[in-house]
Amino acid sequence: MASSITDEHEDSAMDIDHRVEDEHEDPFLLFIDYAKSVLSPDQDESIGPGWSWTASRILKMCTAYSSGVTAAILLSDLSQAWNEQQKIGASRKRPECINELKKKHKRAKLPSTVTIDSIYEKNFLSLNSVLEAVIVDAFLLPGTNIYMLTLGDFWSSNTIDLYLHRRFYNLADLSNGILKKGREIFLTGCYLRPGSGGSGNPRLLPTEHLVTLLDEDQDDDAMLLAAQFCSDSFSSISLDAVNQGISYSLYARITSIGSLEIQGKYGGVQRKEIILVDNDGFRVKFLLWGEQVLLANLFRVGSMLALDRPFVTSSVDSTMDTCGEICLEYGSATQLYLVPFMQHEEQVSVALTQNRHQGSKLLSTLDPSQGLKVSQVILPCDSQGSIDFSNYPFQTFVVDLRDKMTSISLYGVVTDINREADAAEVVFSLRIEDTTGAIWAKLHFVNFWSLGRVGLGHSVYVSGLSCSMTSRKRLELLWVENDGGASFFNLSCLPALLNSSCLHKLSYLSDLSIQSSSTHICRVWLDQIEHCHVNTRFSHTLCGQFVSKSPDGNFECNFCRSSCCEAEVVRTFHFKITLADEGAKVFAWCTGHTASELLHISPDEFCELHEEEQIMYPSALENERFTVALVNCRRQGCGSLTEEHGDEVMWEITRALNP
Repeated sequence: MASSITDEHEDSAMDIDHRVEDEHEDPFLLFIDYAKSVLSPDQDESIGPGWSWTASRILKMCTAYSSGVTAAILLSDLSQAWNEQQKIGASRKRPECINELKKKHKRAKLPSTVTIDSIYEKNFLSLNSVLEAVIVDAFLLPGTNIYMLTLGDFWSSNTIDLYLHRRFYNLADLSNGILKKGREIFLTGCYLRPGSGGSGNPRLLPTEHLVTLLDEDQDDDAMLLAAQFCSDSFSSISLDAVNQGISYSLYARITSIGSLEIQGKYGGVQRKEIILVDNDGFRVKFLLWGEQVLLANLFRVGSMLALDRPFVTSSVDSTMDTCGEICLEYGSATQLYLVPFMQHEEQVSVALTQNRHQGSKLLSTLDPSQGLKVSQVILPCDSQGSIDFSNYPFQTFVVDLRDKMTSISLYGVVTDINREADAAEVVFSLRIEDTTGAIWAKLHFVNFWSLGRVGLGHSVYVSGLSCSMTSRKRLELLWVENDGGASFFNLSCLPALLNSSCLHKLSYLSDLSIQSSSTHICRVWLDQIEHCHVNTRFSHTLCGQFVSKSPDGNFECNFCRSSCCEAEVVRTFHFKITLADEGAKVFAWCTGHTASELLHISPDEFCELHEEEQIMYPSALENERFTVALVNCRRQGCGSLTEEHGDEVMWEITRALNP
């Protein structure tokens, strides 16, 4: 399908702007709308790819093909990726017991879940991978006492056999065991034994990292929970009783899953901390050690965990920093059962995105007499009521933001940036503005600013944002660098932009406006060389911003608000030049790779020239022609970076290409 799409739509994709009533419409947004219409030919956007999925995929392709992309390349990749995603969710022939369970299956996949089909395709399974499996058959290998489970899943047509670990044999009795046909289990930490002789099927070797799923709506499971796990509570645990050999069966909700910790002076022991709260509100830590930390891959906040015979210890005995007297651990006799958190869904109105400049082309071009085809969409939400917008079919704007929204994508212009000096972590605040308003986003980085150069007026796309209401009743956006789904693209500095005609349209310098908020692509020549300014300065490699040299010889980055070691500092240009085309002239500045592209020389090579040669060098560039990307870095409403450029130059050249 991918190959058939490319030729058929190449010409129409190149002429997208001819179909637009508003000549100032952003070509990047237009191509997203166009790509979505190609992938959803029935015009029902609610069942096609999400807006953020499409935008992210396009930008990843632009990053991969830095020399530029065509509409054909983008549509081919989008089509192939979407078809693959559809295959994963498509209904296939599978055992009837799985089909019955699938009818009421409303859980969201765990982050590391893989399908059985993918194991067969890759003939590989990593230890961190999770299998959300259904037991299709349980049996003893003929002539042995070795239990085998045949497993299927909701997304695969294949099944795979598992050698059951002996710690679960008491659950696998063929007459009355709980591990039988139709039972769901989660497992991780599996080793794959490839098929032998080219004809045998692969099998999974025994793993201790397995939990059995229970369904409170099933009578047998409800009776098991009531009979075995409802008499004990956290407050009833007695260390004296534990020392006398008494065991407990406990039932509690998972409220927090900690990050991986390394214990000991030499970093020899891994630890993970799970916070459990029982029905009485008592809070206890469940600790996983060493290879046990893999079990945390099977848990989700909000799920109920039943622990049969956990190992009970005290914070004094463990010599670890724990806040309570009692801690639970996964002991040699412990069995774990899970009542998984069921994914709730909520209807979300799309009324705020009905205007043409605010949202979906589909919603604004429908025949009013037919009414809206899409007025609401159903999105998943977690136990705290936060709604997941990762698959929202339409673009999200600032005006649409509300409390308890997660996995948001936002496209807009940077109007201010600063670092929070008092924060213990590396936190930058970014003010993003679109056609409907502006909002501050807090960006949390693992170690340092890692997004390259971002300046005022640059167009950016940010995904993985969450929105919440502060104590002062103000909306706040949060972005965490290492969260799943978090990405950041600076379109104004994207190398592929100038060579990707499907994502931009050419502007004349006379079209530029002081209120302009988009990135303009113009064909220009260098003019009035006698009035240009070429200086070399030092910049911080991590953020691309200029640095200052203190009297003691140290470099300081005012943007990052930190000292820079010599290895983090490079020489760069600070170049100001007049650009001209047939209708107008503008005075603009640039730095970094863009300045080197315009000057045809590196900063180090320029500094090696004699002073007279440096003065005369720009004269050879007069009337040199380029395609450039221009942004308004002094637009009304923009803030000011800590680094001053020495004057009020309104336009920045973010990319340049010599045809």
